Amino acid sequence: MSSRRKTPMRLQRISAATATLAALTTLATACEDPKKNGTPAQSPAAAATASGQASPPTAGPAPATLAGAQAHVQKYTSCENLSTDPNDRRVPLSGFIGAGDWGITERGVCTDKKAPGEIVLFLTPDMKAFQQAAKDNAAKLIAEGRGETDRASRTVVGPTFALTVLETATAVSLVDPPNSDLRILSCNPDVFVPEGFKKEKALVEGCFLTDYVNSPDGQGSPHRGTVRDPSTEGSAEPGRPGAGSQGLPSAGSLDELKKMVSPHTVDCTKMTVTDEPVQSIDYMPVVDGSPRSWGVKQRAICGELGGERRAHNLNWLDTVSDMKTLQTKAKAAQLADLQDDGRLKATASKLLVGTNIAVETNNESIRRGLYQLQFLYLNCETGFTAPAGYRLEKAQVEGCVLTNYERPS
Repeated sequence: MSSRRKTPMRLQRISAATATLAALTTLATACEDPKKNGTPAQSPAAAATASGQASPPTAGPAPATLAGAQAHVQKYTSCENLSTDPNDRRVPLSGFIGAGDWGITERGVCTDKKAPGEIVLFLTPDMKAFQQAAKDNAAKLIAEGRGETDRASRTVVGPTFALTVLETATAVSLVDPPNSDLRILSCNPDVFVPEGFKKEKALVEGCFLTDYVNSPDGQGSPHRGTVRDPSTEGSAEPGRPGAGSQGLPSAGSLDELKKMVSPHTVDCTKMTVTDEPVQSIDYMPVVDGSPRSWGVKQRAICGELGGERRAHNLNWLDTVSDMKTLQTKAKAAQLADLQDDGRLKATASKLLVGTNIAVETNNESIRRGLYQLQFLYLNCETGFTAPAGYRLEKAQVEGCVLTNYERPS
């Protein structure tokens, strides 16, 4: 197979809630996120800090008109052609909250030409009422079983106005700058805010403000945390990894590794323990040649090796005696593959490692299952980083990181 795809990877530790259409709405449409996202009416800077202490209010007069809100938004991104026409076609979804609801006095829409995408503006002088309505709506949806509510909120709060955006890039532009006084509002208590991002008190208990833009497609806020090195963050104890890391899995033998990953993640109903090189036109392992020269102690292959049908569903399990050697040789192989067009061959497996074990697979769904078991992918792309909320840890070879993020191909 000659087709190729990008090498990075994506873990879906976050729920698959659609983030692009989080517009304020009372209907159970894609706009539901916005509604759920009641907007706390605190001046962004006036929201509380992560410790719950209120920060000082932002200096300067707060916008009292939609034109003022537009000018405020334009500090951070484009907001062109403001219109208050309720029938403006740039408000594509029915059910948007309008004047008279949720403490809103005026509604308008403008266009972010950078994203591009639309911004729906709400003048909300009674922010507490607006936020309470948002919280009530979110609680209702969560009670109905919609646990993804507000996980990818696109409701942004300003001093006296709120807005909802239809593009992730617009949300990032609004809240990411260090000097921004705008915040995402979320009223889901289970939403995770990664290291390096603010989580501030809102006006209503049960909601919070943040500068973190979550997105199921990995296009949200950029990673702000450092690349973790668990070995320097405190020693691990039985059943608990070192501080700051969820740890990596380990196994004392191939049998233990098989029990860990099969059958729920890797189908090892048919497993062959062998040092012989086995691959097919569709399945190419990472380890090429003698496993011992790669630091592999024992090696097995799971799947159908061929016969009446050609080999299929191939995945490789490794116990590792020298992880640094394995990662060093895997790095060289990965960079050689990337050299041609910056992408890995679609048939090339990716190396997911534990502390003394590894799995080689080119199956994305299997990789997602392995991430849940705390395996991490060795990524050696120059300049690679992961979005906020994903793991990004130090590898044993310079120029590589361990991650559970897969860039969309």
